[in-house]
Amino acid sequence: MDLLLLLLGFICMIVGIFGSFLPVLPGLSSCWVGLLLLYMTKAVENNYWILGITLVITIIITVLDYVIPAKGTKKFGGSSYGIWGTNIGLIVGIFAPIPFGVIIGPFVGAFVGEIIYDSKNHKRALKAATGSLLGFLASSFINFMFCIIFLGIFLSVTWEYRNLLF
Repeated sequence: MDLLLLLLGFICMIVGIFGSFLPVLPGLSSCWVGLLLLYMTKAVENNYWILGITLVITIIITVLDYVIPAKGTKKFGGSSYGIWGTNIGLIVGIFAPIPFGVIIGPFVGAFVGEIIYDSKNHKRALKAATGSLLGFLASSFINFMFCIIFLGIFLSVTWEYRNLLF
């Protein structure tokens, strides 16, 4: 049973790392579930401090995940149309068969949203789209960093208890 939990935990870690860039997959929350599965094994003794601190970090980063791109769009002068365009562009970018669709989609979506809002001010639309892109990239980078940290914790604990797990 321990090996099954360990394997499922590792799969959650990999899904989480990919999810830090692909919004369709859960990112940091998946990595936290991977840590939880590791600590549910009989071989690894529970460490509620690690689980609690990583849970708080996961909740904070998950909330920021939705706030940062919107704030980036707003900071660069975008409207709610630009924010909606960013979200729609992100979804389209995931499924579009183009390279870097996840990055291009939110940018184009914010630009189109701002053009719909004010068709005469292309400069403002481009600025808001740039803010959306920077917000998305910052959010993804923060998510990826913490996923790698959680993976490091997972591997460290697994290595520490390797004699009991395998």
